[in-house]
Amino acid sequence: MIGNDIVDLRLAKTQSNWQRSGFLEKQFTKEEQVEIKQSENAFLTVWLLWSMKEAAYKCVVQKQQKRFFNPKKFQCFLTGTKRGTVVFGTERYQTKSSISKDSIHTIATKENRGEVTSEFFVVDKQSFQSNITNNKLLSFFGENVALLKNAVGVPYLYKNNTKLAVSFSTSHHGSYGGFAILHEDEFKKRTFQTLRKLRESTFTNC
Repeated sequence: MIGNDIVDLRLAKTQSNWQRSGFLEKQFTKEEQVEIKQSENAFLTVWLLWSMKEAAYKCVVQKQQKRFFNPKKFQCFLTGTKRGTVVFGTERYQTKSSISKDSIHTIATKENRGEVTSEFFVVDKQSFQSNITNNKLLSFFGENVALLKNAVGVPYLYKNNTKLAVSFSTSHHGSYGGFAILHEDEFKKRTFQTLRKLRESTFTNC
């Protein structure tokens, strides 16, 4: 399983006041609140931890097939400026974040299983964030591949009405979109690389 989350930091500054009364207490554990208050850049730490929680949450939803809202059940531990661990019950998810002055993109996987392919990009038309992000993902898998969500809202890929055994996650916020794909074994990795080469070859010959 894999999850990813994006935070447009410029938008976060205007959308949410993390310093308002009760915000930190509602979203973060006591240990995380200490981490935030002791950090050199509290604003960045808030949204880094939030993106870690959201990325891990997407993994849990895929597994449990149930949506819920309880950010404090996801305990974040930073192991570096861009790496961390999120603990949910007895499960642990490893995270890796890409951080710039304007954005955060975090990817979470279960115990570093498999290799990850990801893309992060600017979304020019924010009103079409979801469509643009999904189309970017689908372009990696060639023709006749569709993205459909089940009753819980978990997305899956289908080719010719057959569900593909691919673990992936999409995300978008503000001016950015992105996705991540997990290659849990060498066969799946080679299959994906072949699909990608075919796609690139098709575009080159057009």
